[in-house]
Amino acid sequence: MLALQIKDVKHFMGRLLATDAFDSFLLEEAVIQTYNTFTIDGRMNRDFFSSEEWEDPSIRPCEFSTWKSIRPVLFDLIKGRKTPVSFKFILHLMPRYVPGILTPAETSVTPEQVKALVLTCRYENGVLSLITGTSFHTFLADKTADVLWDKAMKRFLDKKEIDYEQL
Repeated sequence: MLALQIKDVKHFMGRLLATDAFDSFLLEEAVIQTYNTFTIDGRMNRDFFSSEEWEDPSIRPCEFSTWKSIRPVLFDLIKGRKTPVSFKFILHLMPRYVPGILTPAETSVTPEQVKALVLTCRYENGVLSLITGTSFHTFLADKTADVLWDKAMKRFLDKKEIDYEQL
């Protein structure tokens, strides 16, 4: 697990909500406190889809909504003259990108063992922090996947020109 504090909140929020920088993620949950508290469960709703749509991987490729599809909704909830009181976004790296993080040369953990590579974005009291995490289908004593995810997240932020400091 890695905890980072974002140095330029406005710049980060621009990248997060107004560009495709985080479109390789899925949204598990969003909680935004402005004039109301808005809570979004990112799980796809089975009752909304026909049987054919539910089974079609091009329509519903994952359990959670893509960041790309939900980003405009979240942007609308946050934009305005006043800064939100707080927010929390729990993101998962899309499963198709997990093999690029867990290369066989660096770990014995396989992508099939990974339930999620998680990034939690939390804003409170003017401070924006990012926390990484890993979730597996079963207990694993091997922690190399955690280390590789932490390193990948730092590289990702560096590539997106997002300044941070490690907590």
